[in-house]
Amino acid sequence: MHTIKTYLPLLGRLLLSSIFIYEGIAQLGNPGGAAKYFAQVSVPFPDIAIWISIVIQLVGGFAVLFGFETRWAAALLAVFCLGTAFAVHLPAADTANIIHFFKNLVMAGGFVYVIGFGAGAVSVDGADDAGAAGAPHRHE
Repeated sequence: MHTIKTYLPLLGRLLLSSIFIYEGIAQLGNPGGAAKYFAQVSVPFPDIAIWISIVIQLVGGFAVLFGFETRWAAALLAVFCLGTAFAVHLPAADTANIIHFFKNLVMAGGFVYVIGFGAGAVSVDGADDAGAAGAPHRHE
């Protein structure tokens, strides 16, 4: 019998991945406009960086959502969040930007949690991940 705890990691993965899937699709729909924004915030090589961003957000987002190679995908997105936080959103004089800075830190923290505890039972990683971290081990 499944308890609600069985489905909480799935809900967490859905919430964590949703912004990346949404933004990856939005950037894919208008890569030129997104590259212009990248140039405005001093992202180097914006015409190349946009495609790297799209791939990271879509591949990482869907991998976390479905729980496929979840720890690796979470690590990728944690690094992406930290890089974006410090490279783009750090100017503290801009209140809106500092909110995005902290949002990225919080998302990175969520991904660190996923790295530590895995995708949960309802995932492609499934049984390989269920209880892998934090569960007591029985020695026979």
